[in-house]
This record gives sequence, structure tokens and C-alpha cells, in this order.
Amino acid sequence: MIDPTRLKAYFTDLQTRIVTAIETLEGRTGASFRADPWEREAHSLLAGSGCTCILEGGRVFERGGVAFSQVSGAALPASATAKRPELAGCAFAAMGVSLVLHPENPYCPTAHMNVRALLATRADLDPAWWFGGGMDLTPYYPFAEDIRHFHMTCKQALQPFGADTHARYKQWCDEYFFLKHRNEPRGVGGIFFDDLSEGGFERCFALTRAVGDAFTEAYLPIIAKRQNLPYGERERDFQAYRRGRYVEFNLVWDRGTLFGLQSGGRTESILMSLPPVVKWRYDWHPEAGSAEAALYDMLAPRDWTEAPATWPILRS
Repeated sequence: MIDPTRLKAYFTDLQTRIVTAIETLEGRTGASFRADPWEREAHSLLAGSGCTCILEGGRVFERGGVAFSQVSGAALPASATAKRPELAGCAFAAMGVSLVLHPENPYCPTAHMNVRALLATRADLDPAWWFGGGMDLTPYYPFAEDIRHFHMTCKQALQPFGADTHARYKQWCDEYFFLKHRNEPRGVGGIFFDDLSEGGFERCFALTRAVGDAFTEAYLPIIAKRQNLPYGERERDFQAYRRGRYVEFNLVWDRGTLFGLQSGGRTESILMSLPPVVKWRYDWHPEAGSAEAALYDMLAPRDWTEAPATWPILRS
């Protein structure tokens, strides 16, 4: 059975460690996170509490959010029971950390990470619990060596949990972060898992911790390497255009966003994932052979951990 005390201790510590690491990268003259604690009364549709840490206008990150929440409700929303209809009508309690980071420099990729646990109960059923989470990378001007580093870190984090675990969770990520209405991947993937209860609480909690703990090593070295690359209005314009795909996925397909909105969650915290500057253009396509077109060549799913480090990269 899920141990709420241990879960909360881990999730709040993870949030603190990630916030500290990002502020260190921003530097002494950079922006710091604003901590926004909140609490929802038990008589409301969704009871709970949490703390949303938001950074805006930083030297490195144009917008970023790292949120911890613990919530409960009388009935699971439709997004949580779509694949498990037998749990319709179950009361629930959920807890976790979710983050999205949008750098200002277009040569730095956006990143998302989430780790969570959920308990569902109903009088006529045994309690059901599971973990979920993952992380993924969304570049605008991709560097193959950076993508490989991200995927290799994910693979190493999952290595203790079975030889095929990374391959399964990588494929799950490729399939999940896909814009069906565009027939296009959102980014270059990572790992994703849900409904994890196999092997018991200790194994599942350990796997979830391994994913959460790996995020800073998977992502922040990429930002440190690329944050000072020069860019111009063309690159920012393309970044804003591609951010539109990010918004479309989060508002149309993302189960976490739908879960929060359908269960009456805190809107500001749920929508912290949205970038501050976004553009859409009608039926636009990049010029053949351009740096922008190169992104689309990199989006097709592949085993990045097997890709040679000498693959061509965009601008060194």
C-alpha cells in the first residue's frame, strides 16, 4: 500500500533540489523562483494543498514551474478512468511533482518532468494504487549529442529495474507525446510510464525516485552548454512557432492537464506549463535544407542511445 508520509517527504525534497539547481544555473544576478503555497478546503470539489514554484523572466529560463501537490476527491475524473473503467466512481488521493522549463535561448530545449502516485478507493473494491511519470525533451534547433545525452541518462536511471524497462518506457513516451491531429511528435521523447504497480510498493517507489532524481543530470548540462549561443529574431520566431505545438498537446491530449481541470484543480498551477510567447501561422512549412527543417528530420522516433556521437549537429 502507498505510504503517504514517505511519498510527501520525497516529493517535497525533490522539488527543493530541482529549484535550487535551476537557481544555481541562473546565477547570482538571475531571477529566482517565487514560491506560491496554496490550500483547498476539504468541502470543495478537490481538496488538498501544495506549492507552485514559478520563475519568469530569468537570465536562462523565460518561464519555468516546479510544482508539488497533494489532492483528494470524491470521484476520479474521466481522464483517469478512460483506460480503467472499473475504477469509475472511486474516491482518490494523488501526490507528485510536475515541472516544465522554457528557456529563452532557442538553442536550448524545453523540458518536462513529472512523477506522481495515486490511490483509488471504493467500498466494493480493494484499494488500487499506482505510480506514473517520466521526462521528455522538446528542442527547437536540435543537437544530436544533447539528445543522446538525455536519453542515455534516462536509460541509466532505469537500468536497475530490468533490461527491457527503458525500451518499453521510451516507446511509451514516443507514443504518448504525439500530436494525433498533426500526425507529428511533440519532441524527441524520453521516458513515460503510468499505472505502475507491478513488483510492489518498494520497487515502484524506487523506480519513480530514480526517474525524478535523474532529471537534473539529464537536462541541466544541456542548458549549461547551449545557453550562451548567439541567436537572432529568426530563431526566436521559429521557437515561438514550435511552442505552439507544445500548447496544443498540453491542452488537447495531456492526461495530467485534463485530470487537473476535470477534477476542479488549481488552474494557475495546472497551466504553468504554457510558454509565455507563442505564435501560430497558417499552413507554414520551413524552407527545405534550412536549420528549421532539420528539426523535423530529428523528430522521428529512434534509439538515441545507439546513435553515434558523431552524428551531424546544428551549430557547434
